[in-house]
Amino acid sequence: MHLTGSENLANRTCWVFDMDGTLTLGIHDFEAIRETLGLPVGSPILESLRQLPAEVAAVKHKQLRDIELDIARKATAQPGAHELLELLIAQGKQIGILTRNGKDIAHETLAACGLMDFFDPSLVLSRDCHAPKPEPDGILALLNAWNAPPTKAVMVGDYKFDLMAGQRAETATVYIDTAGEFVWSDYADYGVRSLRSVVDWLETS
Repeated sequence: MHLTGSENLANRTCWVFDMDGTLTLGIHDFEAIRETLGLPVGSPILESLRQLPAEVAAVKHKQLRDIELDIARKATAQPGAHELLELLIAQGKQIGILTRNGKDIAHETLAACGLMDFFDPSLVLSRDCHAPKPEPDGILALLNAWNAPPTKAVMVGDYKFDLMAGQRAETATVYIDTAGEFVWSDYADYGVRSLRSVVDWLETS
């Protein structure tokens, strides 16, 4: 997996980013979160909560929000995040975020990382706005706001749900995996180990 190919991503004008682990360093211990919430090992958290009775789910959603808020306040930007966002804006590209986090948590995270000023708050979409990834609803909402087709868009993420959402929305998909393992490469058009690789590539395209 490399950021090369016949199709030039520099020509794509709309960039949608996952937040945690993509624009920020990944510090979530999802198994610990599942254990705290009493959810099955390896299960997707939001989908598991939807299976619970409403009153039980409400309590666990509050627990989850408290955990996420604590993590948000400790968040730091992924190396290259500032440079990439600055470059895309300088090039006149549209940028937005689609996260499985809550909207208030997303804003808290971006503020802690010094990334909030890059984004129009209305273009930071969360599970509170649309069906969470891997559903493509949030990407399609951003494209609608930009009046742009999927062929002009890129979805950048570090997890299979990000890439699946991009595929379902019919955008290009860029998979960032700092470990270089690319276990979900089947869902990605391009793979990079750092956001700085994207910066370098766009600057030389």
